[in-house]
Amino acid sequence: MVQKIFPFLISMLFVAAIHAQVTQPTNTDSQYTTYYRQRVSLFRILPQTKGDIIFLGNSITDGGEWTEMFNDLKVKNRGISGDISAGVLNRLDEVYQRFPDKVFLLIGINDLARNISPDSIVKNILWINALLKERSPNTKLYVQSLFPVNEKFGKFSDHTSKRNEIIKVNQLLFNNAERYQYHFIDAYSFLTDSTGRLRADFTNDGVHLTGAGYLKWKEIIYDKVYDLPALIPSPREIKWGNEKFSLKNYTAIIVSNPAFNKAAIILQHYLATKNIYLRVKTKLLDEEHVIELSLQNNSNDQQKEEAYQITVDQKSIQIKAYTKHGIFDAIQTFKQLSPANEISACVINDAPAFSWRGFMVDVGRNYQSVKQLQQQIEVMANYKLNIFHFHLTEDIAWRLQSKRYPRLTQSNLMLRNEGKYYSLKDLKTLIDFCKERYITLVPEIDMPGHSASFKRAMGVDMQSDAGTIICKNIITELCQEFDFPYLHIGGDEVKITNKQFLPQMVSVVQGTGKKVIAWNPGGNVPLGTFLQMWNGNTKVTSGFPAIDSRHLYLNHFDPLEAVVTIFNHKICDTVSGDDNKLGATLCNWPDRKIEKEADAINMNAVYPAMLAFAERCWKGGGWKNYVSDFGEPATERYNAFVEFEARLLKHQYQYFKQLSFPYTQQGNIKWNMIGPFFNNGKTSTQFYPEENSFADTAQLNQYKTVYGGTILLRHFWYPMISAHLQNTDDSTTWYAIRKIWSDTAIEKNCWIGFNDLSRSTATSAAPLGEWDNKHSAIWVNGKLIAPPQWKNASQKISSEVPLSDEGYAYRPPTKIFFTKGWNTILIKAPVASFKGVDWQNPVKWMFTFAPID
Repeated sequence: MVQKIFPFLISMLFVAAIHAQVTQPTNTDSQYTTYYRQRVSLFRILPQTKGDIIFLGNSITDGGEWTEMFNDLKVKNRGISGDISAGVLNRLDEVYQRFPDKVFLLIGINDLARNISPDSIVKNILWINALLKERSPNTKLYVQSLFPVNEKFGKFSDHTSKRNEIIKVNQLLFNNAERYQYHFIDAYSFLTDSTGRLRADFTNDGVHLTGAGYLKWKEIIYDKVYDLPALIPSPREIKWGNEKFSLKNYTAIIVSNPAFNKAAIILQHYLATKNIYLRVKTKLLDEEHVIELSLQNNSNDQQKEEAYQITVDQKSIQIKAYTKHGIFDAIQTFKQLSPANEISACVINDAPAFSWRGFMVDVGRNYQSVKQLQQQIEVMANYKLNIFHFHLTEDIAWRLQSKRYPRLTQSNLMLRNEGKYYSLKDLKTLIDFCKERYITLVPEIDMPGHSASFKRAMGVDMQSDAGTIICKNIITELCQEFDFPYLHIGGDEVKITNKQFLPQMVSVVQGTGKKVIAWNPGGNVPLGTFLQMWNGNTKVTSGFPAIDSRHLYLNHFDPLEAVVTIFNHKICDTVSGDDNKLGATLCNWPDRKIEKEADAINMNAVYPAMLAFAERCWKGGGWKNYVSDFGEPATERYNAFVEFEARLLKHQYQYFKQLSFPYTQQGNIKWNMIGPFFNNGKTSTQFYPEENSFADTAQLNQYKTVYGGTILLRHFWYPMISAHLQNTDDSTTWYAIRKIWSDTAIEKNCWIGFNDLSRSTATSAAPLGEWDNKHSAIWVNGKLIAPPQWKNASQKISSEVPLSDEGYAYRPPTKIFFTKGWNTILIKAPVASFKGVDWQNPVKWMFTFAPID
């Protein structure tokens, strides 16, 4: 029960929280309750253990049996019923003198019940943070949001009447986390019902938690308590233990089923890279600590092919699956469980939501070497993608050798990368490379469209009688030469003049025992053909197994937008797959000529997007297609994205130091939008936010808060895809303001952009001296930031002119000087019309600003 205490509050200025010498207040015992004094006196005589995990707060913390809940003597309870933020400050020396590893703070609801303002509560929490940083600098502070309340129980009315104030405190804590360098945990939104109240099954008085509420709280913070490894994709079910074990304690890999011998060798080689050398054996000796690969039986799991189980304890690591593929997937998870030479106790039961999880590269337009393709396939395997879609033919060039028709790959008939194609040996190498990683290579011979290279070589149109015969021969040769289960025949973006062409091609493929895939929308194909949806308005059709590639084209994404939109994607408009909704393929179509092959990866942010895609198509779920923002704090969508982003950033640091990974944290970026201002089609028009006298705290004519590193005011594929702002008008200007704190005066690298050009369209470059053709602008602390000296400034660009510096993630970052303290970022984003000059120049009304490490 929350106890009443004398309503004492320590007031302070914000600046005191970061002062070089932080003082701790001391107050007489008479200012606190008997229970408070009892608890503090007990805390002070307990053993001074080091490296603890301390839960600090009021009655809600006090009521948790934390040591038992975590089964860990290092987890200590420092909750006192009735405590307020001043009370925590008064007794904080007992905490920091222990030099704890972590502190989980929850305080403030009793302050609000005494009508103490949200600002004052947050000031005291910042004081707590400053004291901990000064007196125990290695302690990590996790500031938890205030919990929701529920007045419907008719109790604690002083507390349950403060719903709006609770939200304000939480917003202030969120906003200050970056500046004051503490970890903010939004527990609020995980505990609310649909009305924003504390869930009735989590409480019986509207403030305090029941057992179910404490279990939910434990679930919310568990990974923070133990710094658990970041797993991508996230397993279906995982239960963590409290212990960690050294991999050096295990002595052998046990394989009882010969089918798993190859997997054992893969695991053995992986451990050897960590200087852990284990023998592969078939029998277990007594008292031996082992990693055991074994067959699991009797499953009704729909995705049995790739289901697996991992159990880690002190004596053994058990890895079980129903198939060799499942064991391989389990090993990928095992690698992520052990980034260092230790592994956390856990039980994992896992299987994918979708059986088809693909990645496509277009090498018809821009050739990529076998080595670069293998690099991408390796990353695919690490994240459990299982389809490599290989788009081999295009108008630009035919990239696959044919013994029967060698003229197809004749150098002088190629319009780019002349003489670059894949020999039959190359294709076999790639097929085998994929098979070793349980990835299916799906070759695509696009027909009858995208076939100008065919016509140049053979002198006939594909749909002609002679062309049809040649195409049948090409398919027959390919299907007989190689072992693959699917052939993609294209069928899109062409006028069908021969209605029998595609059905005949399907018949030839099926006659070789293989299945057929075609694009949708596309030409006429018979029932049973797999259809790969590429247009956003396309729906799954009964009788045609569906693969989703709608708005999954990397070549159109801004790097930061890509991760968000792909993470939101609801594959095949369902949360999990079946025989008619197979899954999805992420596509990379850099139609425009690239200068060097690495640009196909760098300019399209392949790897951060691939990890977001792997998460979504393995885990399932998602939100309504298509959503390019991640919502607002205290919403399910926001919390899900921020949690994933934290794992993504860990993977960027741990696994992609040597690979292109253009991404930076954006879940913590908040913008205040000011507008709209009607500019009558003149985007250079200035409005009052540009004036020197403008105070950003003034009353604004319209104000909206949005979150993210890239903000889309209106998506260029509106209304199919929603943006951060809704129902915007043309001929308007919006401004965006963000404040960034810097501990010192320093020059920082920043990503800045207003139109991250698609790598497909021949979009014209920005004029010299402008960020774009809309007079967009950015000021930092009132100083106008000049755009780069564009290499192709003001030129009307063709598809044969490679991009060089048009995208913020692949040009040198802009260097911005930040002063010590708060720095104000002001963005101007005007638009005249939503109608582009032509289809190659869509109007992208957006901006990006993000400091990068």
